[in-house]
Amino acid sequence: MARPQETYSKKEKEKKRLKKREEKQKKKELRKAQSKGGGLDNMLVYVDENGHFTDTPPDPSKKVKVDAESIVIGVPKKVEEEIDPIHQGKVSFFDHSKGFGFILDNLDQEKYFVHVSGLIDEIEENDKVSFELEKGMKGLNAVRVKKI
Repeated sequence: MARPQETYSKKEKEKKRLKKREEKQKKKELRKAQSKGGGLDNMLVYVDENGHFTDTPPDPSKKVKVDAESIVIGVPKKVEEEIDPIHQGKVSFFDHSKGFGFILDNLDQEKYFVHVSGLIDEIEENDKVSFELEKGMKGLNAVRVKKI
């Protein structure tokens, strides 16, 4: 078997690698020497009653006793509010050739899409209308639109 050839560049790379390893070891020893030590107690951080971080433990006299049974786990049930299903608004835009438009609600100034299939009466721009809302593909749509 032939001996591997050790060229000048291989020797230099090996020297650099060993030098890096020694420097890394020296840095590690220096960090150890400069560290405070003390273990876990020096690493703990507490939160005071105002939500600020501190290195002193909280005052036990300010501790509040919480009854575990009074804590409600889960999402509260949604209460259905009775809202008038008929809204009123003004037609802000309507294109007869394409068959759609938008209605601006009087209460919350929200714009709702309206299609010609959801109309009861013929409407024009700036007409005052009453309508109901229905969930569509991209949000709420105005349906059963009547002129006032």
